[in-house]
Amino acid sequence: MAAIAIVIVSHSKQLALGVRELAAQMVQGQVPIAVAAGIEDPENPLGTDPIQVYEAIASVFSDDGVLVLMDLGSALLSAEMAIEFLPEVQQQKVHLCEAPLVEGAIAAVVAAAAGMDIHQVMAEARGALLAKATQLGLVSSPLSVVTPTTTNIEAPTAQIRLIVSNRLGLHARPAAQFVATAARFQSQILVRNLTRNTELVRGDSINQVTTLGVRQGHELVITATGSDADETLAALQGLFTNNFGEDNITLNSPPAFQHQVTPATHGELSGIAASPGVAIAPVVHYQPIHISLTEYHVEDVEAELQRLQAAIHTARQEIQAVFSQASLQIGDAEAAIFDAQLLFLEDPVLLEAAKERILENYINAEAAWQAVVDEVATSYRTLEDSYLQERVDDVIDVGQRVLRLLAGNAPANLYLEKPAILVATDLTPSDTARLDPTKVLGICTTSGSATSHSAIIARTLGIPAVLGVDAQVLHLADGTLMALDGESGRAWVEPESHILDLLAAKQEAWQTAQQEARATAHQPAITRDGRQVSIFANIGSISDVQVAVASGAEGVGLLRTEFLYLDRTSAPTEEEQLAVYQAIAKVLDNRPLIIRTLDVGGDKPLPYLRVGFPEANPFLGWRGIRFCLDHLDLFKTQLRAILRASVGHQIKIMLPMIATVTEVRAAKVILGEVQAELKQAGISFDAAMKVGIMVEVPSAVAIADQLAAEVDFFSIGTNDLSQYIMASDRTNPRVANLVDALHPAVLRMVQQTIQAAHAAGISVGLCGELAADTLATPILLGLGLDELSVNPQSIPGVKQAIARLTIVESEAIVASALQQDSAVHVRELISTSVTPPA
Repeated sequence: MAAIAIVIVSHSKQLALGVRELAAQMVQGQVPIAVAAGIEDPENPLGTDPIQVYEAIASVFSDDGVLVLMDLGSALLSAEMAIEFLPEVQQQKVHLCEAPLVEGAIAAVVAAAAGMDIHQVMAEARGALLAKATQLGLVSSPLSVVTPTTTNIEAPTAQIRLIVSNRLGLHARPAAQFVATAARFQSQILVRNLTRNTELVRGDSINQVTTLGVRQGHELVITATGSDADETLAALQGLFTNNFGEDNITLNSPPAFQHQVTPATHGELSGIAASPGVAIAPVVHYQPIHISLTEYHVEDVEAELQRLQAAIHTARQEIQAVFSQASLQIGDAEAAIFDAQLLFLEDPVLLEAAKERILENYINAEAAWQAVVDEVATSYRTLEDSYLQERVDDVIDVGQRVLRLLAGNAPANLYLEKPAILVATDLTPSDTARLDPTKVLGICTTSGSATSHSAIIARTLGIPAVLGVDAQVLHLADGTLMALDGESGRAWVEPESHILDLLAAKQEAWQTAQQEARATAHQPAITRDGRQVSIFANIGSISDVQVAVASGAEGVGLLRTEFLYLDRTSAPTEEEQLAVYQAIAKVLDNRPLIIRTLDVGGDKPLPYLRVGFPEANPFLGWRGIRFCLDHLDLFKTQLRAILRASVGHQIKIMLPMIATVTEVRAAKVILGEVQAELKQAGISFDAAMKVGIMVEVPSAVAIADQLAAEVDFFSIGTNDLSQYIMASDRTNPRVANLVDALHPAVLRMVQQTIQAAHAAGISVGLCGELAADTLATPILLGLGLDELSVNPQSIPGVKQAIARLTIVESEAIVASALQQDSAVHVRELISTSVTPPA
């Protein structure tokens, strides 16, 4: 098999890392991929460096050949110059390729992994757009619906009809799930809303699916054409059966009074109550950067296509960054808003429409993109459903992001030096997610609604907001004193003293309530009958631990160390790891820190460690402790760093994916060797540091008594344990509904593990997603867990849930739950059994 390597050269480091990650996932890390992107200039990081390109080529050089893919301009010059630094014999092995960066990289790694030679790999990279062009050619009219009479669509091989039951129908998040699921299969999916008598639309188009206007109670017909038609429809039907994971109540729903506009008295501005709370502060105006758009004739249409593709891919990276930050600030459920924005950028109908405008009209990318975005926005605005009409904000948000990148503009500055009330015409969801609640004390806009995504994010961030006020507010000078009440939907400009006194009293009461809630989060989690449970945090970075401590975490129950190893061309050094572990331990200030050793391999490959063969079943493959025991240098380096960081801190080691006693003993032997080496070198470490294991495979449960004799603690990973017990891949939509940690089979395994641990006198925690589900809290208490480890945002809610329960009632619920026959019945049991505190 050829050992061809790929080098990605780009002006944008984020873009290059994203391309590498995408390409590496295609081949499970079989092909070496190096990145040379960006320059070391914090103020202007975009650019290329010939020395960096040379180093990247040298790091993966292969006699079988190195393929270099580049974006535009200086990237080509830097690559040409870098080759000159190589020895002449090596220069002949390095090939610069003009293929499109993203598609070319994917095609190249797949060809290289298949054993093709360098010339075949180059040919595949150059032809990478052909497959996309063929696929996008399925629709003749860019944004029109698809009718059954279209010549390139065969008669459907399978069809289903169903009634939509989730409360808001196919709004942004369910629509995104629908499109993402449809895209996993080969069949072509067409959908029609029978209730609204729409035409058929493509199931892989986020905009066409959303603009069907599907609401609760509507009847749909879905057809699939292709070899896997039955499997495709079964997976889609599973989404509807499961209500797309929603519980039929509106998450973070606005208060009932919001839809009424309160009549204003003299001196007041009346608006829509969108986010509760009182704010009194000077105003600061926010105006998004205006992008001047001019349509002009172009000769090089391919260059325009590449410009558009580069802007779209950079936009995708930016939205992913917004999603990551939003997940931390507002939680995964609300951050999923940005999942729909990502799918907008992958919509084949949209991309085809923009491409055709460029190719047929010879116009610039900006003009083509804006025309298509305007067409989509108009299709949303003409819908009868007011909720779906408001999704136009997300369309415009994404469209403006791409236009900004095409124009080469920096993002708008939303940083405030002093606390203020932000006044604007409107705020996009991306704008709102970037706000700092300590500086933006309130929001006042002249448009918007309480059910918009921006309003939802404002409520989650705890920023009071009044929307839809008179446009006169836009003429106020910066620094003008304003007061607003997000509960009543009123605002006051330069309010009189008696208004200020009333609002100040209301603000003080609101702030006191907020402070009490935060203070409760920093109190121990104690049941009504006096049982205390430790509440720790699951983290994956230094920034995570700061959020965790601020949220009331009593320690870290799971530090995922994989973040140290990803997005790089070689493993982190001992010193690099030591610095991170010490920094996290310092923030924790002597709170416990459980560090899980590297858990990669199988479904989470490292690009710089070649497996040598693809794994048919990666979840059952070479991962976790198995991987580390086969890479002793990697394992020992991490153990040395953890041991050295343990001095003066409460650090514990946790081993992942343990299936046998032999694995634990082997790991302990290696740990002993590292301890002896450090001792010999006179390097300090905590000789009494505790060692624990993850219990996440059924074999570990079966021999839990034997494993408990070998270690100091257990931590149950219900995410993996559930899928192994139920023999169901949680990433496969056709069977994912079986993976429910509240299934009695899983609960019995958890009970067995806890009983074995306590019989041996060791503690046992749980760090899977189940720990953050407050519906499951009585079950986890009743099973007797000593510790729960959850994402930082969930800590206050979990502590409050524990404070409302007693151990006696929790144990009674568990006794009944273990006798149920399904997870559904367990959930029903909990809902009807928990009684409010007296």
